[in-house]
Amino acid sequence: MKIPKVVVFDLGKVLVDFDYGISSAKFATKSRCNAGQIRELIDHAPLLYRFETGLLTNEQFYGEVCSTCGFSGSFVEFYEIFADIFTEIHPMTAMHAALRAHAVPTYIFSNTNGIAVAHIQKKFPFFANFDGYVYSFQQGVMKPDAKIYEVVENLTGHRGNDIVYLDDRFENFDAGRIRGWRAFLHKSPDETIPVLREWGLPIDA
Repeated sequence: MKIPKVVVFDLGKVLVDFDYGISSAKFATKSRCNAGQIRELIDHAPLLYRFETGLLTNEQFYGEVCSTCGFSGSFVEFYEIFADIFTEIHPMTAMHAALRAHAVPTYIFSNTNGIAVAHIQKKFPFFANFDGYVYSFQQGVMKPDAKIYEVVENLTGHRGNDIVYLDDRFENFDAGRIRGWRAFLHKSPDETIPVLREWGLPIDA
């Protein structure tokens, strides 16, 4: 079997876990909406889509949440609450470190926003050690749109099964598979890590 040339990682639920319930509960203490209503607003809602395709700045996103839910905190307070929802998935970041130790090029490919990226850059040292990053909020388009997959191909210089791609969402994984990428639908490190080993990638330290 041909050994892949690059590994492309989704970010959320693959390298870092996250829970919008954490921020929603904190926002609710200073809002007229309850935690459930706020979570509905900021988790996979049209507002988040606009934010994560670059149609809203950080400050505009804050303003939309304030006007919709009556959040009374400052922008700085909002920023910290919205951002601090991530935890590192250590088996996956350890696997990534092994790939890097063997000089395998790796990339981040994520539907995300500027607040999340800035927070993760600051909090998690592993995040600095990738060859490149493709973010929906910078590209103006989200997975599974084919246009953003083309950006990844152009950035990496590879196509087809030279690219290993890990994503936890079926529609995003499937868009990569359709392009011929060696895509794997990530559910847990215990499932994903052995598959990459079978594909010939050097994932053992």
